[in-house]
Amino acid sequence: MESRGSRLWMSVASVIRRLLIGLLLVVLLASLLVTLPFRWIPPPTSAFILQAESTGLGAQPPCTRVSRDWIGWNDIAPWIPLAVIAAEDQLFPSHWGFDFNAIAGVLRKVQGGGRIRGASTITQQLVKNLYLWPDQSWLRKAVESWMTLVLEASWPKRRILEVYLNMVQFSDCTFGVESASRRFFGKPASGLTGREAALLASVLPNPVRFTLSRPSAYMQKRAEWIQKQMQALGGVAYIHSL
Repeated sequence: MESRGSRLWMSVASVIRRLLIGLLLVVLLASLLVTLPFRWIPPPTSAFILQAESTGLGAQPPCTRVSRDWIGWNDIAPWIPLAVIAAEDQLFPSHWGFDFNAIAGVLRKVQGGGRIRGASTITQQLVKNLYLWPDQSWLRKAVESWMTLVLEASWPKRRILEVYLNMVQFSDCTFGVESASRRFFGKPASGLTGREAALLASVLPNPVRFTLSRPSAYMQKRAEWIQKQMQALGGVAYIHSL
């Protein structure tokens, strides 16, 4: 016969298991509630935009007016998503939100005394822009990883890219490709050339530091590298296959 202690432990274990399952279901439901609607409708704002308006991003002062104009996928020149993938995340079409080779490379550099550099995919960057607070804690990283998986599971790749291109910061108080294109090139995003798209993508590592008003030698060189990568990926046909 089972002892009273054994029966009590089995009962406690059963309660804990049910609580954990319930908690997981609540977290999953809450995650879908804040992500699934944006599979079809434009997000009204983002965590980064709210921060830009309230306290400013990085060394920038708060924005008195944020420039962002939402446009659909068909109004974005295919050179733009191609340039962003070439610059930021060349495995974007095939991964599930994480580039483990890039992560391993960062860890090797850190172990060797090198500087920490980003290994975030486009999906991870979108999660940061839309939902997260400016922090480097383990809690924030855990939330980012979970939400990345939720987005990858519930949105198609093209939608992830479309929302990212409409929400990402390109300069002080300027978010999204349409506003950036009109500000720096005097034309809608639908009319950008491959070279202009590469220049736009060249600021993404640090839109606070780099500016398209006066592209530095580094930005010009990076844009040239991005164009070569765009060609290596197969040109705009690569984007049409998404």
